[in-house]
Amino acid sequence: MTNTLKFIVAALLLVTGSMGTAVANDSMSCGTHIISSGQDDSPGMYEVLKRCGEPTYRQGNTWIYSKSGLEHRIRFDPDGNILDIN
Repeated sequence: MTNTLKFIVAALLLVTGSMGTAVANDSMSCGTHIISSGQDDSPGMYEVLKRCGEPTYRQGNTWIYSKSGLEHRIRFDPDGNILDIN
């Protein structure tokens, strides 16, 4: 493999690896469902409630789910669409 090809392969692995991390940070699992943000078809408040159940607690437009020592925060915009998941 030439040095240029090695560099391209390494750069692609680095880019795709960091993309996977970004996606993982903006998603969460609710049973058999994956809730994700940043997509046109992201579920709204009603769908999150239907798929994940009642949150552990709410702080305004932020819903917090605490399960098995993990905490996920879903922040909604005023229209009920997901802004982000942490």
